[in-house]
Amino acid sequence: MKNPHDIIVAPYITEKSVALSYGDDNSALLRKKHELAKAGTAKKGDKVTVTEEDLVRKYTFLVAKSANKIEIKQAIEAIYNAGKKKGEAISVSSVRTVRVLGKKRRRGQRSTGYEPDRKKAIITLAKGQILEDYGV
Repeated sequence: MKNPHDIIVAPYITEKSVALSYGDDNSALLRKKHELAKAGTAKKGDKVTVTEEDLVRKYTFLVAKSANKIEIKQAIEAIYNAGKKKGEAISVSSVRTVRVLGKKRRRGQRSTGYEPDRKKAIITLAKGQILEDYGV
């Protein structure tokens, strides 16, 4: 396996990515209502509450352009599970990747250039899991 720190370049911190890292209450509420309805235990008028364990958190990272989803998943688990006990380890449930092309930028009056291309990965953890040192 490649070095995990060569695959994961840096956390990608924006307002949207920080909001995703806190978990989405509305999605968790809909998911919990659906699970109760599927099990047949939901009654009309019942109040459904969302706990911390019901939240699904997503984290965004800049990754190497040549990395695939399997390598990204293994690298995240290797970096964040180092030195943890087996019961405390995180597990990545899904990885989504986006190739972002560099924008055209002007450099002075006559010359133009491009920003470098990059690749982002959106990591979804299992229910109730959290990354402590994400960079926020």
